Amino acid sequence: MDSIQAYDARRYPQCVIHILCTKGSMSFRFQNVHYNIVAGDYVILTNMSLASGFSESEDYRALTMGLSEPFVLSMAIRNNYGIIGHLGLLQNPVMKLSPHDFRKCVDDMERLRERLTDGEPHLFREEMLGYLLMAHIMDLYDIHARGQASRQVSEHTARLLQQFIELLYNGEYIRHRDVPYYASILCITPHYLSEICRKACGKPATYWIDRFTLHEITNLLCQKELSLTEIAARMNFSSVSYFSRYVTKHFRFSPNAYRKSVIPK
Repeated sequence: MDSIQAYDARRYPQCVIHILCTKGSMSFRFQNVHYNIVAGDYVILTNMSLASGFSESEDYRALTMGLSEPFVLSMAIRNNYGIIGHLGLLQNPVMKLSPHDFRKCVDDMERLRERLTDGEPHLFREEMLGYLLMAHIMDLYDIHARGQASRQVSEHTARLLQQFIELLYNGEYIRHRDVPYYASILCITPHYLSEICRKACGKPATYWIDRFTLHEITNLLCQKELSLTEIAARMNFSSVSYFSRYVTKHFRFSPNAYRKSVIPK
């Protein structure tokens, strides 16, 4: 795609979106954080439901692609950096590329587009595209890892982290915001869950639970027809006052003040 506006979420749900800006600028929000990208920036949105508010400049140009999870998994990349990279991209989905890395990524993506649109028959088309994509993903792993603190985890730890994040993606944070709940499902101690989270990304397990919770609260606060009582009930808070304290603690604004700041009059 040339723009994120061309992405059809109904036809291709749950894709990981890659955006390489080649000209102009684009802004968006991802998990309540505002980002503005320019030429040379590479964005990886691991979950489009966490992104919103896309706005492009008139001269904006980009190479954009959506990768389905089954296709990526079919490549069976044997590298535990995947979950570390995933957590890193949830914290910040934007990579600032050097001129050398920018050229490399443009070449990778242009090559993929060329082969995707090639009308000539190819007996091994899916395998060929898979290898081209695998080479690009390995380049991205390298670029992203160079910008992170050196972190490595075992296969067992990577599997536990993947299961933890999947529980959050499935909405468990709406009913459960305590670390012991997730630890019990994973058959480990709360302390160990927080330690492996810190080892992988420098943040404890509570950080991720709060991150998903606050994103959902933000979406609900933007629906002005919903009262604070209704939102507190939907998010399984025991009272509106507890809900208000939770929002104020994390946003430094009361729910009403935050709602006024983000909803146009």
